[in-house]
Formats: sequence, structure tokens, C-alpha cells
Amino acid sequence: MAFLSESTFQTIIGATPLVSIDLIVKNAKGEVLLGYRTNRPAQGYWFVPGGRVQKNEKLDNAFLRLTKAELGVAIERSAASFMGVFEHLYDDSAFDEAVSTHYVVLGYELELNISLDELPKEQHNQYGWMKPEELLSRDDVHVHTKWYVE
Repeated sequence: MAFLSESTFQTIIGATPLVSIDLIVKNAKGEVLLGYRTNRPAQGYWFVPGGRVQKNEKLDNAFLRLTKAELGVAIERSAASFMGVFEHLYDDSAFDEAVSTHYVVLGYELELNISLDELPKEQHNQYGWMKPEELLSRDDVHVHTKWYVE
């Protein structure tokens, strides 16, 4: 599996939908793990962890890679519950405020009690656990994240 150059990825974002996996992680109390996004799209909002599926990457392998990268622990896709397919449309992209991004998202829910201190800081600069009713009432939680608990 080869990673794309930045210019190739920019062209793809501008021309096609991306396929991604969102991780709706809940702890034993039913709270949802959210990170505060530092990058576009969804910059400046609380959002669930996740990431895109690479070309020629099997979904099981993508799930292992993304859980390791986003949560610090590789988890089998079979350990999660499939929530469905979601469509996320953004007015901007990781590279350009004027180029929109279209994601076809596979949502997976899993229960996991993890330490927030050990989570990566590349996409989110802080993390927190929120009760579903709290995240639904907040303006700084992205609408696409709210869909997972509505």
C-alpha cells in the first residue's frame, strides 16, 4: 500500500469522494470519546476519531491501522458494531479552504476504556469523554458527530 503524494491527494479530494472509518468509542459509563480537531475539515470542533481507507487496503486492515493510530491500540473490526454508512460533506479540505471534501463514512461503535493522556495529538489537540446528551447540546461538537448518538 503506497501513500499518496500531497498533490495527488489534493486532486483526489477535489474530484472524488473519500472512504473513511469513524470510531464511536464509548466507555463503560456510556460516554463518547471526542477529540478537538486541529486540522481541516471540521477544524475547531469536537469530533470522533477515525480516518480514511487507503487504496487497496482491506477494511479489516484499515480498522487495525486506524485504531492503532487514533487510539493507541490495534483492535479487530469484528470487535466493533457496525452502525451504518454516513455521508459527510464539508465546504473545505485539508489543503484548501475553497475545495470541498466528500466522505462516505463507515461508522463503527466499540467500548473501550483508555487513558486520554496517551492518545495522539496529530489530528486532535485535546480529548474528552462526553455523555450523549451533553455532546448533542454543545455548539462546538460537529453535527456529523452528533448523528452517531441521535
